[in-house]
Amino acid sequence: MAPWGIGTDTGGSVRLPASWCGLSGLKTTIGRVSTYGILPLAPSLDTPGPMARSVEDAALLYSVMPGPDPLDPRTLSAPQPQHVTAGLRRGVKGLRLARMPQGERDGCTPEVLAAYDAALDALGRLGAEIVDLALPCRFADATRAVGRIIASEAYQLVGKLVDDPALPIDSAVRPRIQPGARITAPDYLAALAERDAMKRAFLGAFQEVDALLTPTTQTPAIPVDSIDQATTPAFFTRFVNLLELCALSVPDGFTATGLPLSLHIICRPYDEATALRIGWAYQQATDWHERHPPGLN
Repeated sequence: MAPWGIGTDTGGSVRLPASWCGLSGLKTTIGRVSTYGILPLAPSLDTPGPMARSVEDAALLYSVMPGPDPLDPRTLSAPQPQHVTAGLRRGVKGLRLARMPQGERDGCTPEVLAAYDAALDALGRLGAEIVDLALPCRFADATRAVGRIIASEAYQLVGKLVDDPALPIDSAVRPRIQPGARITAPDYLAALAERDAMKRAFLGAFQEVDALLTPTTQTPAIPVDSIDQATTPAFFTRFVNLLELCALSVPDGFTATGLPLSLHIICRPYDEATALRIGWAYQQATDWHERHPPGLN
């Protein structure tokens, strides 16, 4: 309904809607784009990013978003942003792209996995080398760790609001924030220390590859009335926020009933250019981003 949009991704809130709506969505590295003026949820995880109909459109919007902002100190220490549009068309020949470990396929629907495997094959035909990568932690571990950080930081920001029963706050929102009241300062600091250790271990393992590829979500979009608010669809996406990486979600197919499916391209911190380069090459070889679900024009 619009050529571009900007979202804030704390655990997947750019990539998840992109996945379920057939869009290309870029989660930027923290500090790459200023968060000044954005309502915070968890400041150590929040990152703004573009959503668009194609990777090229997302790259064009992203190219004017980064830069130092005195009102967001994290942007002052970030490396200079790359000129993403200049390298967008370099292709993937010679890149080493890691598939997710076999054990992480559990929980994904057959259609999600079929689209994911087909995307790996397509990138392989374009000249990328598809390799295995041993991860130092499981995605589920990262999901839980991010949940603790979000609850703690969000409660510090809006705890007084969610604790006031007189305020008209959605009943599904309060239970997400209120657990932060029970997280002590030592627990929060331990979570941050755990994150730093996981980040060091992952970056060490990541030295031999240019990107890690997963599905963006384990399932296609689900009916609203079947949503369990006690769970999260951010199984593959929170990992990226926790470890301060960047990632791009791009359409990679449809279910038999016409629901979009999505490929998740995870890259090193501040390497948005490579994520966009891989996504652009994939979209030149496929047309999923140009198709519409059955019955829609």
